[in-house]
Amino acid sequence: MFFRQERVGQFGKKFTFLKFRSMYFANDHTIHQEYIKDLISGTARPAEAKTSESKVYKLTADPRVTPVGRFLRRTSLDELPQLFNVLRGEMSLVGPRPPIPYELRYYDIWHRQRLLPVKPGITGLWQVEGRSRVSFDQMVRLDLEYARSWSLWLDIKILLRTPQAVVSGDGAY
Repeated sequence: MFFRQERVGQFGKKFTFLKFRSMYFANDHTIHQEYIKDLISGTARPAEAKTSESKVYKLTADPRVTPVGRFLRRTSLDELPQLFNVLRGEMSLVGPRPPIPYELRYYDIWHRQRLLPVKPGITGLWQVEGRSRVSFDQMVRLDLEYARSWSLWLDIKILLRTPQAVVSGDGAY
């Protein structure tokens, strides 16, 4: 029922990230690793989107995802267990998404700055501004903009915009 995965948080500290399981058990992560490598290097080809946006930077037809998992991901319900990560102090409600350790191998030096100033979050500026419609570099820029301009008011605005981003389903796969 729960999927546990090592993720990298603030200052590079690793923690166990929780989600509802949306993939088949014991699958091969190679397809994701290759996609992430291409995404970070800027060579990933965006997929055609099903909704209003023209392109998405995400695996849209991932064969590892179950039919129920597609629903959980489209509605973002798979993210609810991360509230436990927030309660444990590993994450915040708002902040950059925490990367998987193998992603760091492909980061440029400036990409790593997104891990330093703030805790990772369940939602963030990237989710409400661009979600899967922006390139990796644009996502990092949004994360750095969030960290530079952090305020309680900004967190409140992002939290208020998150339900619309979830309900619209734009960029969710």
